[in-house]
Order: sequence, then structure tokens, then C-alpha cells
Amino acid sequence: MSDWLVSIAGTPEGARLATILALVSAIAHAAFGALQKGRHDPWLSRGAIDAWLCVLSAPIALFIVPWPNTQIALILVGAIAIHFAYKVTMALAYEKAAYTVVYPVVRGTGPLVTILAASVIFHEKFTVIQWCGVLCLSGGILLLALRNLSEEKLALAALKLGLFWAFLGGMLVALYTVYDAYGIRQAADPFTFLAWFFFVTAFDMPILAWLRYRRMAVPPALGALAWRGFFGALIAWVSFGGVMMATRLDKVGEAAVLRETSTVFAALIGWFILGEKVGIRRLLLMALVALGAVTVELGG
Repeated sequence: MSDWLVSIAGTPEGARLATILALVSAIAHAAFGALQKGRHDPWLSRGAIDAWLCVLSAPIALFIVPWPNTQIALILVGAIAIHFAYKVTMALAYEKAAYTVVYPVVRGTGPLVTILAASVIFHEKFTVIQWCGVLCLSGGILLLALRNLSEEKLALAALKLGLFWAFLGGMLVALYTVYDAYGIRQAADPFTFLAWFFFVTAFDMPILAWLRYRRMAVPPALGALAWRGFFGALIAWVSFGGVMMATRLDKVGEAAVLRETSTVFAALIGWFILGEKVGIRRLLLMALVALGAVTVELGG
């Protein structure tokens, strides 16, 4: 399968598969964010997810795919640092503000930076129509964040801090998207990179989560947390693995933009599952985000 995926990279067939992978990744990432922000402490949720990622990825990395060569190993070291910074930033953001405020800010700031970086590093070109689509998508996402922000009841200081971490998280999303795309393109077998990526980048948060758990006066039951982590790990493979494979097959910028339709799915999750309000204005902004994504995809 790896040979077939490599063979269709840069072809119309590869572009179609990349589109499907990016959209599936968007749905999965919205669910992933909701799992981390749900009723458990975000640090514990992410720690449980990463613990299961280690357990589930270890057999694949150690016994099924080849071991990484020196070049890929060095790239993975960089990925560990970048993704650790991202995970800490997201936990801090979710700790300070509501999911429907934090998530759109993170996802809205990422695409523009990703596209600019991809144009320099991978020499990708966007048409004028596609740029209009990008602005439509990012603008819709950020307006959605402002709409959600207007209903926040948090103290102003906590809210500002949450938004700061969310904006920084958006910058790190752009950084890891481009960096991971570079890494998976250097690997002869993309599944080798993915298996080792999920294995080695998941050791850090379980340690932080365990230290935090031990300091809690009333720690939560481990059973429900473990199940949340298990499902979160499965979703992470689809979410992060799907978008990385999409960047291997087609343009990094287009995959990044399509993935940010996760904001629409996140709003629906916040509405139906987390009990957060969604009115006509939010629905219109969600439609604007979707329109931007469609424009980017069809405007090339």
C-alpha cells in the first residue's frame, strides 16, 4: 500500500484522496478536541490519550514497520519538541476558556501562516480565487470565535490568557503542519514515519498528567479517563495521521485549509454534545467557513 500511495503523490488521484483524508481528519480533530476539553481536566485527558498512543503504536513501530534511519530519527526529535509545545499550549488554553472560544482561534490563525510557509518551503502556488477562499475560511472561523467570545462569562484576565494561549496554539499548528509534511515526505515509507511519530511524541504528556493527578485533592476515577484516552488515541491516528498523509499526497496548504473545516464540526459537537449554544449567526458563520473551504478546493 505504501508503494501505491507514493506512486499517486502529485497526481489527480492523489489530490482526490488527499481531499478525502483532510476532510475525515477535520471531523476526527473536532472530536479529538472535544474529548480533551470534556468533563475531565484537559491535562489528564491528553495524558490518557498519549498513554494509549504509546501502547497502541509501540507494536507497529517496533515490530511491523522498519526502524527510522538517521535522517528520520533527527526529524522525529524535532517533532517531539514542537508537538510537546503545542500540547502544553492547548491544555493551558482549554484550562482558561471555553472550547467554542479556544478552538476557532487556534484553527483560524493556522491556515494563513501554513500557506505562507508552504509557499516558501514547498514552492506551492495559490490562485487569487483560492486566496479569497482562504480569507473567507479564516475570517469565518475568527468571527465565530468573536461570536462565542461575546457570550463568555469568565473573568477578563482569565479570558485574555486563554486567548493568548489559543493564538500561540494556532502558530504552533502552522509550524507542526509544515514540519510534519516535510518529515513524512522524507520517509520512503509514509507509514514508517507515522508509526514512529505517534510512538515517540506521546511519552511526555502521560508523565505530566500523572504528576498532576497525584497532586489533586479529589482525583477523578481512572476507569472513565482511561476509556476517554483509548478512544482519543484511535481518533488521533485518524486526525493527525490523515492530514499528514494528505500533505504527502498533495499540497500542504490545501490540506491545511480543508482540515480547518474542523471548526464547523467542533461547533456542532459543542452544541449537541457539550451543551453549548449555537444560534443562527453561528450557523451562518459555519456556512461561511464551509464556503471558503469549497472555494479553495475548486479554485485551483
